Amino acid sequence: MKLGVIGATGMVGSALIKILEERNFQADDFCFYASQRSAGKTVKFRGLDYVIKALDDSIVNDRLDMALFAAGGDISVKYAPPLAEKGVIVVDNSSKFRMGDDVPLVVPEINAEAAKSHKGIISNPNCSTIQAVVALAPLHKAFGLERVVYSTYQAVSGAGQNGWLDLEEGLKGMPNRHFTQPIANNVIPQIDVFSDDGYTNEELKMMRETQKILGLPNLGVTATCVRVPVFNGHSVSINAEFENKIDIEEVVRILKASAGIIVKDDVQNGVYPMPICADGKDGTYIGRIRRDNSVENGLNMWVVADNLRKGAATNAVQIAELFL
Repeated sequence: MKLGVIGATGMVGSALIKILEERNFQADDFCFYASQRSAGKTVKFRGLDYVIKALDDSIVNDRLDMALFAAGGDISVKYAPPLAEKGVIVVDNSSKFRMGDDVPLVVPEINAEAAKSHKGIISNPNCSTIQAVVALAPLHKAFGLERVVYSTYQAVSGAGQNGWLDLEEGLKGMPNRHFTQPIANNVIPQIDVFSDDGYTNEELKMMRETQKILGLPNLGVTATCVRVPVFNGHSVSINAEFENKIDIEEVVRILKASAGIIVKDDVQNGVYPMPICADGKDGTYIGRIRRDNSVENGLNMWVVADNLRKGAATNAVQIAELFL
């Protein structure tokens, strides 16, 4: 197994390298790629210094077995298909291939089997989608999901290094350079560009990806995605309606027994998930679990995860581990 990391110097790429080391990913050789600007620098991995290679057309001749992409959609479009044609298994973090009919969109706790039907490219879902479906999938299995309303509170790290800098500099009184509005001491009800129907692309991603991952193409899903002045860790308020009668105690039991989920729900003692609790961890944290009394079988819950890890890098490595 020879594995390549494309975009090794970015926020997600750096997280990929860290998680590959933490999880002791069993490959025989590793290659790390980045732009010409970073080529020749070194990255520390398992106690060794690896020289970063410039990403160019020669990558198709590097005899990779697997490639993890974290360099943005344009890079994925340019290099993922030719690598896949060479027999390389590509796990892509961009949104470019997610809704393709022949591209599995995979969260291993939910639909690991879908990865095996790949035609060379496997897509990693949107960061907020991942943590949301980890919470919803076991409940759908038990009660039959009918409708979902998402409200997200997304950290600036989801926008990469430029988003992080906008918050850092904004807290010092400097003007925003990346976001459309100041993010320090503010919330921005826009992530990505607006479509003709008034939804942002981020909201459409969550809606469509939820349907695809859960195998529910007709599921009613709506979303409002908001950028908040938090450095790392996305939060999602989920309102869900089910076909069958729900019991809150059973909901909690199901969630506690489900892979990847940590329930923190003791509101009387101030115990509930927060981004600061999830930072640097791989679990999906769920709390504020309560019935929605405005509908017959409604549920509210609050879901938090580290968007650089479970929302991106960890999920990608988990997908790669399915092929070891």
